[in-house]
Amino acid sequence: LLCEHQVTSFSMEMIPRSTRCQKMDALSSQASLAGYVMVTKAIAELPSILPMMMTAAGTIKPAKVFIIGAGVAGLQAIATAKRLGAAVTAFDTRSVVAEQVRSLGAKFLDIDLGETGQTAQGYAQALSPEQMAKQQAAQAQCIAQSDIVITTAQLFGRKPPVLINHDTIKQMKAGSVIVDMAAESGGNVAGSVAGDTTVIEGVKIIGTGNWSNEVALNASQMYANNLFNLVSEFWQKDSNTYAIDLEDDIQKSAVITHQGHITNQTISELRAQQNTHAMEQAS
Repeated sequence: LLCEHQVTSFSMEMIPRSTRCQKMDALSSQASLAGYVMVTKAIAELPSILPMMMTAAGTIKPAKVFIIGAGVAGLQAIATAKRLGAAVTAFDTRSVVAEQVRSLGAKFLDIDLGETGQTAQGYAQALSPEQMAKQQAAQAQCIAQSDIVITTAQLFGRKPPVLINHDTIKQMKAGSVIVDMAAESGGNVAGSVAGDTTVIEGVKIIGTGNWSNEVALNASQMYANNLFNLVSEFWQKDSNTYAIDLEDDIQKSAVITHQGHITNQTISELRAQQNTHAMEQAS
């Protein structure tokens, strides 16, 4: 329809992740809020406090929080949980983020998965089945000992990996909480339900999604700034027009349709795959 009506369309999700684009990176701004919200959601369901507390009745140990995935959302979740006094451990397949995790005062769980790396956009690459099995086994003990587990592993344009299976959930203490950031796109946790909170083996699994919507005022402010910065980057004051330049690094990625054609390579390839699949089903 956009092509039919000659509409030039932009996707904020396709803004490249680079230094130049930080001010207009809506995915990162919303993910940062999501990291904060997921911690508050978990706290609301946890039947205990997060910080260590010295009382006349004895000492209460700090809650243990394990965060899987140290992207923008994960790092914000780490920082939030630490500020509230929890003992935080985190893991990410990208070993390059270990120093960022430690700089926030959390422990980094070292798991040797061999070659992993990240994409040009800074996202974690998909693991092989063997690497995935090794990760699940290595982190199972840490999960079992945690009061709160937050999973943030998502693969851009693909179904997210299952990081926590039913057997691991069974090892957790009753009353523990898991927040599955990826529930709406397939889930990191076995049994999580998109848009809902479920209980499995006495463990609450939160998959409500729309995390930044819980802090709508700040989400709107940040998204508005992202849009403003995108428009300002290409606004021509002398002619009072918005300049379309598909050779520009940002627009090459973010422009989806222009002059009746799909210009984004990722979307174009996805559409071709869908057409091929439809033809195969029809035949």
